[in-house]
Amino acid sequence: SEAAAETVVGPDGVERAASEPMIAEKVGPLEIAEVVGSWTGIPVGKLMQGEQAKLLQMEQVIGERLIGQKKAVAAVADAVRRSRAGVADPDRPTGSFLFLGPTGVGKTELAKSLADFLFDDERAMVRIDMSEYSEKHSVARLVGAPPGYVGYEEGGQLTEAVRRRPYSVVLLDEVEKAHPEIFDILLQVLDDGRLTDGQGRTVDFRNVILVLTSNLGSQFLIDPIMSPQEKEHEVMTQVRASFKPEFLNRLDDILIFDALSKEELGRIVQIQLDKMQERLADHRLTLTVTDAARSWL
Repeated sequence: SEAAAETVVGPDGVERAASEPMIAEKVGPLEIAEVVGSWTGIPVGKLMQGEQAKLLQMEQVIGERLIGQKKAVAAVADAVRRSRAGVADPDRPTGSFLFLGPTGVGKTELAKSLADFLFDDERAMVRIDMSEYSEKHSVARLVGAPPGYVGYEEGGQLTEAVRRRPYSVVLLDEVEKAHPEIFDILLQVLDDGRLTDGQGRTVDFRNVILVLTSNLGSQFLIDPIMSPQEKEHEVMTQVRASFKPEFLNRLDDILIFDALSKEELGRIVQIQLDKMQERLADHRLTLTVTDAARSWL
C-alpha cells in the first residue's frame, strides 16, 4: 500500500502536509487589516467596512452579557448606529452618554461591553475616576501640564489615552465630583470632537464613545414605594441642579439604570459562576454551588 503523506503541525497549531509552506505566500486584505489594526488600535471590522450587519445585532449581543437594562442598551445602540450611518454630526464623538443609577446595576459593565463589541477588545475602555479631579489644580493632569511645569512631558491622562487609542470608550466615573472647570474641557470635546493637550497637540475624539457615570439620585431609584415616574422626576431634578444646562443639552442621551430584580441578580450570579468555572477548568478543578449558596450570593 502507498505510504501516508507526512504531516507537520505549524506554529499556528494547524496540521499541514510536510510539502505545504507554513507561512502563507500571499497576503490578503484581512491580514493587512489585522496588522494595521494592531498598530493603530482601529478595529479590523472598521477597516474592512463589514460592520453594518454586526451593528444590527448590537442589542442582542450586549444583552447576553448585560442583564436587566434593555432601555439603556437600546438607546446606546441607536446612537451608535446613527453615528455610523452618517446621520449624526461628524465633528462630535461617536456617542456621549450620562449613565445614572446606584452601584452595581451595570453602568461600567455596559461601557466594557461597548468596548468589546465595537472595538473587539474590552481593554479599549479607558476608565478615569473623576473624584481625583475635584481640585482646580488637578485639571492640568487631565489634559497635560503646560510647558515649563512639572509633568509637562507626561501628557494628560485623558488626552494621552485617546491619542494612543483613538477608537475607544472613555468612562468618566462619578463625574459629579469633578471640579467645575473640568466641564469646560468636556464641553469642548462634545462641541468640536477634539481637544488640545498641554504640548499643543490636537487630540481627535470623534471616534470615541464618551460615557459619564453618576450616582446622583440613587436613593430614589432603590425606593420600593416610589413609582418609576416619580423616581425619574426626582433623579432628573438632582441632575439639573448639579450640571449646567449647556452641558446636559450636548449629551446624546441621559440614561437611568433601573435597580435590578432578584431574578436578574440571580442571572448575573450564574454568569459570573460560569466564568469562574471556565477558569477553574484550566486547572482541572470543578465548582459546585448549592441553591442556598447561589441565593446568598
